[in-house]
Amino acid sequence: MIEAVWPYLAVLLLSAGLFPSLEKRFQWRVFSLLPPIVLTYLFVTALAVAGLWRATSEIETAQRTLIAQLLPALLFLLMVGCDLRAILALGPRMLAVFACAMLSILLAIVLGYLIFRHALPADGWKMLAALSATWTGGSANLVAVKQSIGLPDNLLPSVLLADALCYSVWVVVLFSAARFAPAFDRWTRADTRPPLPAVEPHAMGEAGPGSVLLWLGIALLVGNGAALLATRLPTNGLLTTTAWTVLTATAAGLILARTPLARSPVPAPLAGALLACLVAVLASQSNFAGLATAPLFVLVGFTVLILHIALFLLAARVFRFDLYLCGIASLAQIGGVATAPVLAATYSRALVPAAVLLAMLGLVLGTGIGLLMAGVLSGL
Repeated sequence: MIEAVWPYLAVLLLSAGLFPSLEKRFQWRVFSLLPPIVLTYLFVTALAVAGLWRATSEIETAQRTLIAQLLPALLFLLMVGCDLRAILALGPRMLAVFACAMLSILLAIVLGYLIFRHALPADGWKMLAALSATWTGGSANLVAVKQSIGLPDNLLPSVLLADALCYSVWVVVLFSAARFAPAFDRWTRADTRPPLPAVEPHAMGEAGPGSVLLWLGIALLVGNGAALLATRLPTNGLLTTTAWTVLTATAAGLILARTPLARSPVPAPLAGALLACLVAVLASQSNFAGLATAPLFVLVGFTVLILHIALFLLAARVFRFDLYLCGIASLAQIGGVATAPVLAATYSRALVPAAVLLAMLGLVLGTGIGLLMAGVLSGL
């Protein structure tokens, strides 16, 4: 049994790198159903439950420190790659589809909570707030909201499981729906003219050791600066010090995204590495105490997904959206930047840049939307 920090960290780093490396090397079919980040969480959870390490005071201190340091640094690095000007250049039609997709997801989550609130645990609203963060942004937004609103660690596996299963089913449906596009577009009386997506700038420079260390240092400094500033800002029930920290780090990344430094190839892969490490740390605190809620919350997740589909279909009919834009806008939020461009490529290669930019827009908004939904759901 591991009781010291360094062996514990060594196991976490090996676990964090295992599934991304296997995906890149072998491209097994399982990764299309369960992303590496979910497999990392489940694998480290299994190690924790098996008793590979004991939660000594030294290890618990390391866990708290790692979460506090990695989370704002991760969000800063993710935002550096978001060009808001390019997103706005997508035009009103594409942004309108995206907005309708997001609103239908959020309304579906509110309705899902109203349907199941008496069956869910007392912190069920926190689970759905975290789900809203990842279904409008991504895993990093989920973690940020989880830490900000205090979602108990034992309830996180249920949220991740529902997210993974619903996402997998929705991906299969959207990839299979392409052949129905003509009938769908006739039903909605859609304007099928292609949008004018912005072209992503090419990265400049090399991701050498010096650049990686430089960006890591910058990200950690920004994270610590955000944490220091957060202690001086007013707090209330939801805008906690942690919430201010993640929002400040997000804003700092968006500001830097307007500079030539944003064209560096380092922030994106470094953010991926930090996300895997952060998820591994969170999983290492887990136990099976919260999995009793998993079947119910999976049912909640599928109910929310069905409601999202129904509401989005209604919006598509009213505003005459075509199937391709609807599918991309929905998956850009529920699936994120990893799958939306792949779906777009199967529809039309001209839509790939737009899919990437919409997924990045979801990443920008995800944390704020999750905190907003936490306020709405807690009020219900």
